Amino acid sequence: MDEGTSAVDVRALHAALDAARAERDLSWRQLAKELGVSASTISRMANGLRPDVEAFAAMTTWLRMPAEAFFRKDVADEQPELVAQLAPLLRARRDLDSKDVEYLEQIIGAAVQRFRSERREG
Repeated sequence: MDEGTSAVDVRALHAALDAARAERDLSWRQLAKELGVSASTISRMANGLRPDVEAFAAMTTWLRMPAEAFFRKDVADEQPELVAQLAPLLRARRDLDSKDVEYLEQIIGAAVQRFRSERREG
């Protein structure tokens, strides 16, 4: 995949999996089994290699996050989306349930959209 097309932000996906794994007190092997992927798939991700499509779908489904949260349009220049960066941190908090996390993600996402809109207008 060339630099100008969409790519999976493997680091953000791995971090989200790690936070959710730790929250559920799972080992990496247990996580791989729950996902239905090989442990080596997750190990390769730790080294920055992208999972295959089926594994990627299983991971985002397990995380209950849209796949788009882990896409980057321009790998060379664009930073990961703020919500995608914050999601693992929010999900790792023990004082927030999944509905709280979803609500906070929506609020943050709406704020980011507003900031972008104001910058374009200004």
